[in-house]
Amino acid sequence: MKHCYGLKAVTGKKSPQGLFAARKLRRKRLKFRWSQREFKIKMLGLKKKHDPLEGAPMARGIVLEKVGVEARQPNSAVRKCVRVQLAKNGKVVTAFVPWDGGLNFIDEHDEVIIEGIGGPRGRSMGDIPGVRYKVIMVNGVSLRALYLGKRQKPTR
Repeated sequence: MKHCYGLKAVTGKKSPQGLFAARKLRRKRLKFRWSQREFKIKMLGLKKKHDPLEGAPMARGIVLEKVGVEARQPNSAVRKCVRVQLAKNGKVVTAFVPWDGGLNFIDEHDEVIIEGIGGPRGRSMGDIPGVRYKVIMVNGVSLRALYLGKRQKPTR
């Protein structure tokens, strides 16, 4: 067998070899990638389907109530959070309020901007169970600027 141009020669290998084997190799690799969890989630768009932010990095919403979430073992604390109703789709999520006394700058019916909290694979962070977002702005002013005393919260 002198020229085998993509035809599978009797070499004892499972993968095709040769000049015209690229399409076959790519299709074969694609077939096996469907067994990988991350690939399947990405291809079926499952992240965007169940994600309240719909794939966006940040979202705007209205504060419904202030809540305290108990930290997971071995820590013992009440993490200050707020329930936020998103403007884009009306879904309600819980968002963590960072910094000591950060909750004092947030009132009910304030407009806040939330972002992901930075946990593994978009999940919750550290010892706060079920909280996947954090507050970064209140009424158009950065929560950090309010906390450091650089800006005043605008009154409505």
